[in-house]
Amino acid sequence: MAMSAELLEILVCPACKSKLELKPDESGLRCVSCHRLYPVRDGIPVMLIDEAKVDE
Repeated sequence: MAMSAELLEILVCPACKSKLELKPDESGLRCVSCHRLYPVRDGIPVMLIDEAKVDE
């Protein structure tokens, strides 16, 4: 299930408020600033800081 461009435009990282980018495989959203990776489950982004992993 593809995530809409409109949703991607309004979502920001809950930790630092920076822009998010969708991973190519659509399995998560990656913050461009702090590099946290938020999972996408069943097409729904899980925007909880505790659920995020730091992507190196």
